[in-house]
Amino acid sequence: MPRAVVCRELGPPENLLLEDFERATLDEGQVRVALHAAGINFPDALMVAGQYQLKPDLPFTPGVEAAGEVIEAANVQGVKAGDRVIAKARFGCYADEIVVPSHQIVPLPGNFNFAQGATFLAAHGTACHALVDRAQIQEGETLLVHGAGGGVGLAAVELGKVFGATVIACASSEEKLAVAKQKGADRTVLYSREPFRDAVKRITDGRGVDVVFDPVGGEIFEQSLRCIAWGARLLVVGFTAGIGKAATNLVLIKGASVLGVRAGEAARKNPALGAARMKALLRLAEEGRVAPHISHRLPLEDCAKAMRLLIDRKAIGRVALTIR
Repeated sequence: MPRAVVCRELGPPENLLLEDFERATLDEGQVRVALHAAGINFPDALMVAGQYQLKPDLPFTPGVEAAGEVIEAANVQGVKAGDRVIAKARFGCYADEIVVPSHQIVPLPGNFNFAQGATFLAAHGTACHALVDRAQIQEGETLLVHGAGGGVGLAAVELGKVFGATVIACASSEEKLAVAKQKGADRTVLYSREPFRDAVKRITDGRGVDVVFDPVGGEIFEQSLRCIAWGARLLVVGFTAGIGKAATNLVLIKGASVLGVRAGEAARKNPALGAARMKALLRLAEEGRVAPHISHRLPLEDCAKAMRLLIDRKAIGRVALTIR
């Protein structure tokens, strides 16, 4: 029987269970995918803890992205058994297999392995939506990326360079900054070395940055308002350090915009936008211009340890569960 990680009570990832489950029958237009890898994302941990905006009924299986091979399709044109695909879901991907509507799978880039495919779309999709759809970043602008050692932060560094920006990467360790440098960061800032706002002002000769990519929140967001250029766009991507407060006088003085980033919801509200973003990302992946950095691979039965790596900020880039 196939196995799945199951959340039966909200709380820490150590409460999760690995259980057998009965195979679901396919409805018209659905596909069954044998999963080889799944990606660990911070929203998975929040969902398990009951702290995410989406609150599935208990019990549920966490996991928003995975990759594997199609083993069955119910009257789906252009999809056949053996196709290597990436599967997207709102939850359910920490499992041996998953059944999803055909529109929730995309081809695995030919130069990606399954772990790369399973850790690609959530982070890079969020970063792409933030930089292109929300900030409308332009070639030659300066981009400040917070949490640049994390999965979505590294994706923003990489895509920022693809889009022609000068990228300043901020992180909590030299090791994380070294990976950000590999992904294209032009300048790096270690949070513990000096206040990042001072470093940014020094690097930009006092001008400030055009775009701030912030998955951290808290004081990081508040201080970011003090090192921005005229017309800057501040991208609110997440709150790993808590909710930040916007000093509206600084927003006004700098003619700045504070923009919320919800890539998944944006795609659900505007499927054409989501499809265009997906096409662009897959093309960049096929061209070898973007790829996730995976610091840890753990088996499905160690999913609590894998999630804990993310929660404790011990991962650099992405963490993958290996299933087959």
